[in-house]
Amino acid sequence: MKPQNFEERLIWYSIIGTYGLYFLALIYPVNFILGWILFFYLCKRLWNQTKHTPIEKKINVSWILWLWLVCILIIALATIIGCIDSDVGTNQTLRSLINWGTDWALLALFPLSGCLNIRPQLIYRAVCILCLQSLIVIPIFYLTWILKLPEVLFSSPIERLIQNGELFYTVNLYSIEYGTNEVRLFLFAPWGPALGLIGNIYFFLALGEPNKTWRRLGIVGSLAMSIVSVSRLSFIAVPIVFILVFFISKITKATTPIVIGFVSFLSGIFSTVILGAAKDAYDMFHNARPDSSRVHEALAEIASERWQEAPIWGHGVPEVPGPKVVATMPIGSHHTWFGLLFIKGLVGFTAFLVPMVLSVISLAIKVHKSATARIALSFLLTLFLFTFNDSQQRLAYLYWPGLIVMGIALKGEVQAPNYPGDRTPEKTYV
Repeated sequence: MKPQNFEERLIWYSIIGTYGLYFLALIYPVNFILGWILFFYLCKRLWNQTKHTPIEKKINVSWILWLWLVCILIIALATIIGCIDSDVGTNQTLRSLINWGTDWALLALFPLSGCLNIRPQLIYRAVCILCLQSLIVIPIFYLTWILKLPEVLFSSPIERLIQNGELFYTVNLYSIEYGTNEVRLFLFAPWGPALGLIGNIYFFLALGEPNKTWRRLGIVGSLAMSIVSVSRLSFIAVPIVFILVFFISKITKATTPIVIGFVSFLSGIFSTVILGAAKDAYDMFHNARPDSSRVHEALAEIASERWQEAPIWGHGVPEVPGPKVVATMPIGSHHTWFGLLFIKGLVGFTAFLVPMVLSVISLAIKVHKSATARIALSFLLTLFLFTFNDSQQRLAYLYWPGLIVMGIALKGEVQAPNYPGDRTPEKTYV
């Protein structure tokens, strides 16, 4: 598996070079710039396209991908109006727009890039290689903890240019969790739950790899990433998403209604036991890291209450620092949906919800006949689950391979590879 064109080379070397970029503290700027480069390259290809362009070279962008772009631009508009209404000043407004260009914009740019001539199999293989690299790096990071080396290797001064947080430009070897004294690894992510999200997403991308050896390495490596992140949600998201996608892919089968009826019947009989088990599971999940759960709940409650101060366009920016009750965490962080309401208002909330829901529906329709759609749906459902745990737009620079696969799945039917020596048929994982 080798890249065959400009866009594939950019993607291939960006993924397999992740750790090199991380140790240079360049992973954030390089990846968000990659999104813009691919987008402008797509625009160039569309501009040069004519009715005489051969069918195999034509680029077709589906309406839902254009909808993503329109909605993300609406979020930019909400940012501007929210900043003006809150009177935060020109400097802060410009900084907010720059941050929009490095996080929210990527949610439209990378899916649109999926309309270029990019093979999903190339992304799967690159992700599996990165997972293998993680298996090698994880013991080394634990060794630095055993040797009592500093947690933070260094922080890059590049952050002063973009000013969106030092965490994105800091090289961490490990971290000791406050309150539990657990050792957590971030690897190339800015914090633990972010690595848990990436591990979950890479798990489903690795399932698309046709080579059994690489697929197994990718699965083991992605699960290892989730485990060392010590993220509670990452432990339960994989089985939840796997079951959901399996059910959706089989929903057209004649036996599915029978199974649903049987499960509903048993659920009614054992409802008391099931509800009790669900409550116990929630309590165990909550108490596994009580301080973190308390802060998340308090941030969500404060954001929902403060949203009413600016319900339409939001406040424009998060409130930094937050009150002491949430350990000075910014109001509008640690929850995508409440963060949207507080910062972007109802306009921004709707602008993100609509394309996400329509994308899930579109992929669910395609899932029974396209393995790429199945993997893309798994990615999107995983991302949706994690939106209740963090502000996920800030991590688009890490999970962008999933966004490209989503764009590939949404652009139309998946075609067989056109390159000599690469005739691997599309495979399914369920």
